[in-house]
Amino acid sequence: MQENLSRKLIPGEIAAAVNLSLAHLRYLFRTEIGQSPAQYLRSLRMQEAERLLKTTFLSVKEVMHRIGVRDESHFTRDFKKVYGMTPAQYRARHRRVELKNDSS
Repeated sequence: MQENLSRKLIPGEIAAAVNLSLAHLRYLFRTEIGQSPAQYLRSLRMQEAERLLKTTFLSVKEVMHRIGVRDESHFTRDFKKVYGMTPAQYRARHRRVELKNDSS
């Protein structure tokens, strides 16, 4: 999952790739990671989006494309739920902090 964030992952394909039933894959994920495969993937995507917003000049749409998210409203809502602000607000705040630190 970590290496293919932009790829649409289908739970049945993941289960087949590791020779497990879908139910058992979901059970193992919940037991070992504490999240469903979909929640885990969403978490990985949000972490990568945060990194890209902090370290690149990619537009929000380009960040979305890189992490495999197609719907901007869902992306913005999910990002805000995790980080407390929209991707654009997050980038602006991070840049202000970075500029302050550079001028010190």
